[in-house]
Formats: sequence, C-alpha cells, structure tokens
Amino acid sequence: LNYIAKLYLNWTSKDRNTVLMAAKIGIISEHKPGEGRIPLTPVQIKQLHKDNPELTITVQPSSQRVFQDDEFLSQDIAMSNDLMDANLVMAVKEIDVNDIHAGQAYLYFSHTIKGQDYNMSMLQHILDTGATLLDYELIRDDKDRRLVFFGRHAGLAGMVNTLWSYGQRLKVLGVDNPFMQIKQAQDYANLEEINLSLQILGSEISRWLADKPAIVIGVTGYGNVSRGAQEILANLPMHEITAKELLTTDLDAMNGQIIKVVFKEEDMFEPVDPSAVFELQDYFNHPEKYRAKFQPYLKKMHMLVNCIYWDTPYPRLVTLEDIKAHYESDKTLMVVGDITCDIDGAIQFNTGATLSPDPVYVYDIKSGDQLMGFKGEGPLVMAVDNLPTELPREASEAFGEALIPFVYAMGACDYSEPFESLDLPAEVKRAVIAHAGKLAPDFEMLKKYLKA
Repeated sequence: LNYIAKLYLNWTSKDRNTVLMAAKIGIISEHKPGEGRIPLTPVQIKQLHKDNPELTITVQPSSQRVFQDDEFLSQDIAMSNDLMDANLVMAVKEIDVNDIHAGQAYLYFSHTIKGQDYNMSMLQHILDTGATLLDYELIRDDKDRRLVFFGRHAGLAGMVNTLWSYGQRLKVLGVDNPFMQIKQAQDYANLEEINLSLQILGSEISRWLADKPAIVIGVTGYGNVSRGAQEILANLPMHEITAKELLTTDLDAMNGQIIKVVFKEEDMFEPVDPSAVFELQDYFNHPEKYRAKFQPYLKKMHMLVNCIYWDTPYPRLVTLEDIKAHYESDKTLMVVGDITCDIDGAIQFNTGATLSPDPVYVYDIKSGDQLMGFKGEGPLVMAVDNLPTELPREASEAFGEALIPFVYAMGACDYSEPFESLDLPAEVKRAVIAHAGKLAPDFEMLKKYLKA
C-alpha cells in the first residue's frame, strides 16, 4: 500500500500536469452467473471524478452486481449500456467475446497467461479484432509483486467454506458437531458478521472438543490468500505448531485443541538429489529439481487449506497416488479447501472447479469420479474458483483501493499508438498481453497454445 501511495503521489505531481487529455472508461456488467463484484465502487468512482475532472467513468447497469444501480445514480455517476466510446473497458471476470470490439482496450482477469485452453478462443478473438488486452494479475512492481488482487478475500471466504464443509461432512458421517452452525461465506451479511459468529461459536467448539482428539488444520503458503485464511482461523481457539512439530509431536497429548500448521516451501518440497539441500531461490528457478515430501503430513491432518500458486513444472503437492495410499490406511484427511483452485494442479485430485450454489464434491478414491455433495469414499473437495464473490462488497472495496492509482493513466492512454509508445506506468505496461492484433513481446510464448 505504501508503494502504491508513493506511485500515485509521484504521478499526480508530474505526469498528470502534462497529460491533461480526456480519459473515458467503461465498466461493463459481469455476465458470469453469481458474479457480484466490480472493479471500482460508487464511492471510489465519485472520488476519482472529483480528483480528475477530465476523467469520465460510465457504468453499465446490472441486476446481479452487489452495488445496486441506484448507488451509482445517487453519486451522479453516468450509467449506459453503450460503452463504445470508452477508451478502456473494465470488468472483473472474462468479458463475453461479443462485447469485445476493435480499437478498444479491455482490462479483466483473462485467465490466459498459462495458456488455459478454455480461453484461447477468446484471446484469438482479441487478436483478430485488433483489440488490446490487459490483465490485473500482471500489474506488478519491479520485483514482480502483484499490486491489484483479490487474494485476501479468496482466503477469507475459502476458510469459512472449508470449516462449513468440515461440519457438513461430519454430519453426513453421523457426528453431531458445532461446526454445523457455520454457514457458507455467501450466506453472511458481511465479514463483520462472520468474525462475530465464529468468535461466539469458539467457546462451544472448545466444550465439544474437550474429550475428543485434536483437530489439525494445515494451511499451505504464507501470501495474501494464506493470510486471509488465517485471519478467519484467528476467531477460533487455536494452537499453532510448525510442520516439523506436526511430525514429531504426540497429538494425543493435545486432545481438545484446534491445531494450525502453516507450511512453507521447505516443509513441502525437497531436492530430488538426496545429497542436495533445499534452497528457496533455487526451487523457484529450477522447480524440476524438486519433489514433494508432503504425504507424511496427510495422516496428521483433518483439514487441508491450499493457498499456494502452482504451474508446470512445479511438483504437485498431493498426487493421485498420494491420496489413494492415504485412504488405503489412515483416512485422516477429510476436507481439502483448494482455494487457489488449480485444476489437476498442486492438489491433483481437484478434478474440476465448483460454483457457490454447489461448492463441494467427494473425490471417489476407487473410480476417480466427482461425487457432488458430502457423501462418498474419499476426501471432500471445496473448489469454488471465484471465492471473493462470496464477499463481494468488501472484496470490491479493497480491490478498487489498490487499482485507483492506475485508473487515470489507463483511461487516458492512446491505445492506437504502437506498443512501444503506449503511455502507461511501467507497472501497467507489464500487464498488456495483446495489442493491435499482436501478442505483447513478453507473451509471444502463448502462440503455441493458440495454435493448439
């Protein structure tokens, strides 16, 4: 946040005085069912208009957005279905290809940078029309740190849903338990209500656990997603131990407690070469030299909350063979909240994303099938891939605050200029995937996925 504030102050004191051109931005309505978020809230747009008289932001009406149309109108924000005169069109999730036109720039989470096959036709359409595509995920500083993200809110909602899933799974198994009182994140009014209800429930959980074995919750990673998940856990009576202690501690001596374990890279992976030692930067640079060492933890955990980014060629955290071997013996791991939700990724038995109305399935150990709901022989998987939309108002507010320093520059940019001449902050220029019918230089490797 300090970095973004400094960036904004530098820009307002220098560049803004030399680029006083009209900036027109349109915010399109989301077409994906259940998506209630927006990149900028009514209050934020009003403030942007006040600070930048030459900036115009027009919002397309929407019946599913958490911010109602009246909230924009009450702030004197223009609303129109026609966004054709916008220099930049913004959304949260992918824009329908029918709404992508030549000569316009588009900013949203495109889910294309890994060569995701389900969005390659969309990317090809952008190239064919000569439009420009920017992606929030790629707005980064010079140290490659993301600046605009929903990660914390994914962690918040994902942890709530994992605890809810655990309670419902125990119920199906015939175990009456206080976790059954937890709701899905989307069914609470706001984050404040979630925190208060869990704090009240904490004492009841402690009484229920008093004569029972400890419940162990593993959280992978320590970034924004993980911090959001741990923020929710902090509402409950919690005892934290390290990954090493999890393997060496007599958990029977910790009966009646909820135990949290946060796993770092060195806890989860090891060099393939037994004579080598784990080095974090070497792992990032050469992941093919490493393998997972996570299986011994499975028999110690009841819930696993996965918060780590995954891509090939990084090793998987839990393979199909790992989970099958586990269920042939211990069956301790009951629920996996795969918050980052990389299909067939770090959690290999995450075989498909789910939606909030039907958020969980059991991975059938014998057949490998998804059994929607809570019944079945295998781990329960919570794999909602748009978790922040379950906290749409708070998520939008936090997201917009991070985006504000870049808004005017993106709206004022002349996208008809060659890529090399685009007048964008360096942090935003890194986010340009396609421009004027061509892939940006840093993303030419996507050609192979487009051809496929």
